[in-house]
Amino acid sequence: MTDQAPDAIPEIPGKPTSASRTTLSHIMTHNDTNLLGTVHGGVIMKLVDDAAGAVAGRHSGGPAVTASMDEMVFLEPVRVGDLVHVKSQVNWTGRTSMEIGVRVLAERWNESAPATQVGSAYLVFAAVDADGKPRRVPQVLPETDRDRRRYQEAQIRRTHRLARRRAIRELREKRAAEGFED
Repeated sequence: MTDQAPDAIPEIPGKPTSASRTTLSHIMTHNDTNLLGTVHGGVIMKLVDDAAGAVAGRHSGGPAVTASMDEMVFLEPVRVGDLVHVKSQVNWTGRTSMEIGVRVLAERWNESAPATQVGSAYLVFAAVDADGKPRRVPQVLPETDRDRRRYQEAQIRRTHRLARRRAIRELREKRAAEGFED
């Protein structure tokens, strides 16, 4: 006889951070530019979402959708001809969601200088089943001190996201109770 309830979901084995870490590389062309002649931020954001989505799918073992993007930071402009590397990994996991950390690096395609960090972002993905319903994800198992730091920082960001969402909901409820229509 088992101690589990009949409808209990068996535990999913955890996965180390390195199991789904990935790098997406892309050379920037004139098709990627904005009116200033540098690479459009939206192009970089798409690459960030693509790389993070690959990591989320790998870690969760199936489809995952973008739930939010936090703190997209552009540090330096990206130019035509730059080889952009988008490095991403799972920082934290919940029951059905994952925070993916992304670093964006750029290097001149024809130079041997090291790549420069040009951006970073944090995205939250939710794993979904064939019907689009949330499904469980494996726990991430941080392997290095850097992975453990990222895990802890991700927990702080999650706390802030939830507090912000709750504060906005409460404000809207208060305004609605006072007769304000938004």
